[in-house]
Amino acid sequence: MTRLLLAAGASVAILLATIGANAQTTAPATSDQPAADQGAADQGADSGQAGSGEEKQAPIPFEGGQLTITQPEQDGEKVLSYDGKQLASNYDVFFDKIVKIGDVNVALVDVGDGGNQCGPAKVIVWKKDGEIQTTTVEQDECGAPPAAVSDDAIYFVPYLLPGDSKPALQWSPTEGLTTFGNLTYTPEPGTDWKDVDPSKYDNIIDAFHNEAVYKAGQALLGDDMPDMATSLLVGGGTEKTTSGAFYATGCVPHDCGGNDGFMAVDPAKQKVYFARRGDNGGPQAWPPLKDWPDDIKKAYEDAQGSGN
Repeated sequence: MTRLLLAAGASVAILLATIGANAQTTAPATSDQPAADQGAADQGADSGQAGSGEEKQAPIPFEGGQLTITQPEQDGEKVLSYDGKQLASNYDVFFDKIVKIGDVNVALVDVGDGGNQCGPAKVIVWKKDGEIQTTTVEQDECGAPPAAVSDDAIYFVPYLLPGDSKPALQWSPTEGLTTFGNLTYTPEPGTDWKDVDPSKYDNIIDAFHNEAVYKAGQALLGDDMPDMATSLLVGGGTEKTTSGAFYATGCVPHDCGGNDGFMAVDPAKQKVYFARRGDNGGPQAWPPLKDWPDDIKKAYEDAQGSGN
């Protein structure tokens, strides 16, 4: 399991241990405490989730009123409202759930552009002094990080790629949205070249979980490591060369053919190789292609010839 390095003090470490945050590969576990009207809200969601075919989301009872998701114009944006007051709008609006933070009922709604390039933002809805309030959580203009709910706050723990470092956020009715720590992608300590096992990798990015691979990649890529990893996101399993090195190709989501990546790992020789077609359209390689072994270079050239 890949670990997260936190720079925020012991309380943050205890918190993330509690909510089980493994942000590289999985959404955090939640321990929601149902609000008084949770059952009614769930029933409303089951009777017609917005965006599921042509079905309409039933009104959701909340704090003495109703949350509604409507689509005023065919093929237009959906609108989240509370007793007729518009709270948010976009092409995809989905009711998530109602939770209780302290003694405050809080509704969570996903609002986004649609598609899978970016996830939805999370709209937080609650009442304060009799007035409905909202806060929208989004990171890097590309959706909200996965949310984990505790008794006194909602924590947003970002997904990290190799080389990434991002703030972790928390929200509570009393403090609002604040940063509670910084998360940095960290490989599994103590793992070495002998521990590399490509048969366990769903994507070659998983090789970065190995500390030896990560350090070798970091030495070559430096600040380019997150971009390199992003160029491998759309990809599958690995293949082997004649020398026993393994490799895979990939691409940036929604930019296959325009921003493609290649990665090879040779555990026996303790070497890694990367290539990426970057923003300027030309390939970059780490180390330079002239320094690559013939079989790995051939695998890369064959991949280029196949269009990926």
